[in-house]
Amino acid sequence: MMLQPDSEDLADYLVADDVIDHQHPEVRALAAGLGGPEAAFRYVRDRVAHSADAGVYSGVFRASEVLAARNAICHGKAHLLAALLRAQGVPTGLCYQRLEDGEGGFVLHALNAVFVDGRWARLDARGNREGVDAQYDLEQERLAWPVRPELGERDYSALLATPPAPLVRALGRAVPGRAGYGYLPGELPVSG
Repeated sequence: MMLQPDSEDLADYLVADDVIDHQHPEVRALAAGLGGPEAAFRYVRDRVAHSADAGVYSGVFRASEVLAARNAICHGKAHLLAALLRAQGVPTGLCYQRLEDGEGGFVLHALNAVFVDGRWARLDARGNREGVDAQYDLEQERLAWPVRPELGERDYSALLATPPAPLVRALGRAVPGRAGYGYLPGELPVSG
């Protein structure tokens, strides 16, 4: 997939903000101890539970909160991976997929892209389970969910330095303990 960065300046993909808060001391300490991008990917994929798989919905989405809760949906996991990698000096962005939700609608899935060896590669630290085998592979994408265009699913080509403001507002409506994704948009929202 040909990604379209929203900025040509790699420094924009290293910034800390309110969501990708890699200046948080616990995020920085973990990033320093992990030893590289693949270890950070494996940590988020394997040691931070996906809410749906764990049956526990924390409702958190800020990187530091996800680290503390050790549980989030894909958006929170993508924010934590971005924070850990940015703290290691690896430019990291956010990517999205529009996926069928199993109930006749669509849900927005979040993943990352990293800039390594002079190019961008998408990674999905959603978490593996039966039927899901996402891997750290910079040469060939091995994402959690390959899109099925025949169902209306799609990969967005946008590579964002920050999550869109409407998406952040939607994530803020998550209710801890309440299952489901009804608060998430089914399309990539325009910032504003």
